[in-house]
Amino acid sequence: MAYKILVVDDEKSIVRLITFNLEKEGFITLQAGNGEEALRLINDQNPDLMLLDLMLPVLDGLEVCRRIRQEGHPVAVIMLTAKDQEIDRVLGLELGADDYIIKPFSPRELVARVRAVLRRTSARNNSMHEKYPLPGEKISIDGLVIDSNKYEVKVNDKPVEVTPKEFELLYFLARNAGRVMTRENLLNNIWDYAFDGDTRIVDVHVSHLREKIEANPKNPVYIKTVRGVGYKFKGD
Repeated sequence: MAYKILVVDDEKSIVRLITFNLEKEGFITLQAGNGEEALRLINDQNPDLMLLDLMLPVLDGLEVCRRIRQEGHPVAVIMLTAKDQEIDRVLGLELGADDYIIKPFSPRELVARVRAVLRRTSARNNSMHEKYPLPGEKISIDGLVIDSNKYEVKVNDKPVEVTPKEFELLYFLARNAGRVMTRENLLNNIWDYAFDGDTRIVDVHVSHLREKIEANPKNPVYIKTVRGVGYKFKGD
């Protein structure tokens, strides 16, 4: 079955270019010219992936991303950004986007990024156990509970809302408790993409997780920083 891609951009020439190249590769496409229309199509058509421009009328791309992740929608998100939108790219990734492409981009790069993100997210959306083959595993460490069967996180019995990518990162670190994980290792295992060597995406997600699970994010108990290397989850 062909994947369904939602293209969200208010520049019609870009929408036509993207749509043409995706359909040529066998994808089904949907189009939206603003954030409100994008949200409606996500709920009505349930696309597999959304190409989301940040600068949109009515609702901007960051707000669209925030709302779909808050609602728990599993659609994969690739942001379309300009070169001078670095801060917005970081915010978008923190809100749960899976990747970003900087304009202008080549059609070949676009299709390659779409295929790569779909490969990464299809297993996640179908079942966490395809990636982590331990059915019903529940990790419990000092009040923090990570339930891979229910896809839930709790701290001292209180539910914590995390994005799909935050869950994968937390789960991977917890399953490797006591071991130092480099940023590159985390990129390869969680994002399956190098982001052109930019490891800040890891730091952003770790920071966001600390805000959610640590009593004092500046003095973390669960996710420790190993200076100059990466991160280590609290061991026994």
